[in-house]
Amino acid sequence: MTLHAMPVMIGVLAILAIAYRYYSAFLAARVAVLDDARVTPAYRFEDGQNFDPTNRWVLFGHHFAAISGAGPLIGPVLAIQFGYLPGLIWIVVGVCLAGAVQDMMVLAISTQRRGQSLASLARTEIGRPAGIAASLAILYIIIIALAGLGVVVVKALGGEEVAMKAGTVLVYPQGASLEADQATGGPRVYNVPPGSTYKFGAGSEHSMDFREPFQLAVPNGSRLTGNPEGEGYLLPAKSVRLVKGSSWGTFTIAMTIPIALFVGWYMYRFRKGKVVEASLIGAVLVLGVTVLGAFVPDSPIEQYFSLTRGGTVAALGIYGFIAAVLPVWLLLCPRDYLSTFLKIGTIFLLVAGVIVANPKLEAPPISPFFASGGGPAFNGPIFPYVFICIMCGAISGFHALVSSGTTPKMIGRESDVRMIGYGAMLMEGLVGVVALIAAAALPNTMYYDINIDLGRRPDFLASNPDFAQFLKAGEFDMDGGHELAPGAETGAAPESELVVMEREVRESLHGRTGGAVTLAIGMARIFSNAMPGLRWMIGYWYHFAIMFEALFILTTIDAGTRIARFLVQEILGRVWKPLGDLDWLPASMLATGLVVFGWGYFIATGSVETIWPMFGMANQLLAIIALAVVTTALFNAGRGRYAPVTILPMLFVATTTGTAAYYEITKKFWGMVQAGDVVKGWLNIGLTAMMLVCVAVIVGTAMARWLAPRPTLLNDEIETV
Repeated sequence: MTLHAMPVMIGVLAILAIAYRYYSAFLAARVAVLDDARVTPAYRFEDGQNFDPTNRWVLFGHHFAAISGAGPLIGPVLAIQFGYLPGLIWIVVGVCLAGAVQDMMVLAISTQRRGQSLASLARTEIGRPAGIAASLAILYIIIIALAGLGVVVVKALGGEEVAMKAGTVLVYPQGASLEADQATGGPRVYNVPPGSTYKFGAGSEHSMDFREPFQLAVPNGSRLTGNPEGEGYLLPAKSVRLVKGSSWGTFTIAMTIPIALFVGWYMYRFRKGKVVEASLIGAVLVLGVTVLGAFVPDSPIEQYFSLTRGGTVAALGIYGFIAAVLPVWLLLCPRDYLSTFLKIGTIFLLVAGVIVANPKLEAPPISPFFASGGGPAFNGPIFPYVFICIMCGAISGFHALVSSGTTPKMIGRESDVRMIGYGAMLMEGLVGVVALIAAAALPNTMYYDINIDLGRRPDFLASNPDFAQFLKAGEFDMDGGHELAPGAETGAAPESELVVMEREVRESLHGRTGGAVTLAIGMARIFSNAMPGLRWMIGYWYHFAIMFEALFILTTIDAGTRIARFLVQEILGRVWKPLGDLDWLPASMLATGLVVFGWGYFIATGSVETIWPMFGMANQLLAIIALAVVTTALFNAGRGRYAPVTILPMLFVATTTGTAAYYEITKKFWGMVQAGDVVKGWLNIGLTAMMLVCVAVIVGTAMARWLAPRPTLLNDEIETV
């Protein structure tokens, strides 16, 4: 049975609308008991720095931008290895009954408790041991979360070195000669001509063609040598394919920073309160720099925006540091608000594109190859790994940090909690569904050609021979829109669609793992199919999508770093009180520096394949903590009869995450130890065990509080707890 995307999208929109209209209203009136008569922390502690009453629409934009990072974009794309159905069901059910409930309830409780952080709420609502455990868990989780988000930015914007397996063969086209450059002491760089073939096995399925030129770097002292068994050249150890950074996306994102500073000054100082006016100016400027970015590649200024991997990590760290120290009104809030214009506008455009183009979902409902494990992104079965792969978009513990961090310090009325907490999470769920559809609509061969690392491809296909045959059989499926190669009239075989796309977008796409490139290609195809007369714009759509993804992630990096700074200052303040002063610049800079160093180190030394599973597991463990804290707050407020709305999703997430932790410890991490990587294996086992112990302490202490007798609090007593 062939399934198309339009009925899926319409059904999802209907479910989300029903959930917001009825379930969020029930949560607001009966469970959270929102009351505009209570003074919010934004007014009670207004200081213009961290506590600042903010227009509900501006705050919605900031909150949505802060929670919508890489998760709802990348997780569903990677989960396509399991098929589209498990991820689709989990996103829709999870966001309505778990994720949006968590976000809204944490935001409500924090707003009613003086804007306290999640760690402070755990200490206040559950007890001191739970507070200490929560602080340790959150500090670890937020560093891993920001690293998981940041590494996707690096994959999307930064240049990279794609490893090529030693001993494989590179065949030049007939008549081409070896051309190489070498700086003193540096690697030897070959200019590989278009039409070259990469062979890593005897069968035809163990080869791939490169229709675009690229650079191949081999270590100093090594060179390409002739293949003694046939045509081509043998690749020496540590050979890498050099891929340039995205100067277009980097330029556009960089320009949004001064635009945000201008808009913040405009609506908070120059024309105070003129939100619509400032928003229109900012939106026009953002669209303007997006168009201007198209002229950066191949221009004299390209060298300043085409960053290496290391340069992108450094730029990300500098941005995160500055954004976390500056006042929220100056950069964080207006920048996120402007980014939200682009984010929400693009999502609505994608939804419309899916409905108009109605693409066929090429991915199977459930993959016959990787349902039991062994996929290129996650080497584990559908249960529990689809729930670890897709966090944000269904439920994300990181959101609890935003809902108890910057947002409750800026809410003007409690009734805004429903729209901002529940509504923004539903919007993120929609983002996840759109990302999943965009990836599922890609031809299977195209999807896997992008998502199998070139360095791992030979061993991966050799260990999955049936899958290798499947890829080869689908390579020339004309339904995917493949075209004939130049000179095809003489009998040449048609090119795969990915090769055609590489020529059209002027980028290298094979082996670009991590999900960002996959989603950008999926989005570009949807836009092009929805507007067939504008096929020539597909290169623009692709680069626009890369920039769109990076904006999603960066707006979470800035808010997340600020939240982590608050937490670190809480901890340092117990050592020396002035270090806990949020308004003291030296203390803020020290805490921010520690946070940035932490997540920057993990990004610099890791990859999507290593960081994302750790991020997923840690993120879901944090969701368990958040739901346990909210449940305890309900019991403490005398509303324990409504506790099932938070207890049930907590138990489900605990089951999936606990199972994943068991798999990771007993298979992956113990396998590292047995393979000789003793330090890294035991370190991962220790960190995972620490997190499980912290969660067990919090949940166990919380359950004791649930069962203990307590007086019923009146509504007007809640904010004094």
